Amino acid sequence: MKEKILIVDDQFGIRILLNEVLQKEGYQTFQAANGVQALDIVKKHPPDLVLLDMKIPGMDGIEILKRMKVIDPEIRVIIMTAYGELDMIQEAMDLGALTHFAKPFDIDDIRAAVKKYSQTVS
Repeated sequence: MKEKILIVDDQFGIRILLNEVLQKEGYQTFQAANGVQALDIVKKHPPDLVLLDMKIPGMDGIEILKRMKVIDPEIRVIIMTAYGELDMIQEAMDLGALTHFAKPFDIDDIRAAVKKYSQTVS
């Protein structure tokens, strides 16, 4: 069964790039442009891994992460941020994020992290 990856980013170009790369790697991908869409997908199609941007208009990444953890306390999340906001990164890590990437990121680094963290632990 294909691992499901949820890409949450308000930037269309980044969603498309990640979607394309991860589909080529054989993952089933879902995309959300905001927190409401992301939480809806988490409820309907529980992902194996979430790539979550921290800077999203409306509900920010921290709030989305908190709400995802309510739906699924075991959810695995990698955060992405365009800013060197160490406090936000730290808070996300404290909430259980696995790792983080600063934008612009190296797509090969993301690919390797997705491979590492998406594998369902049996």
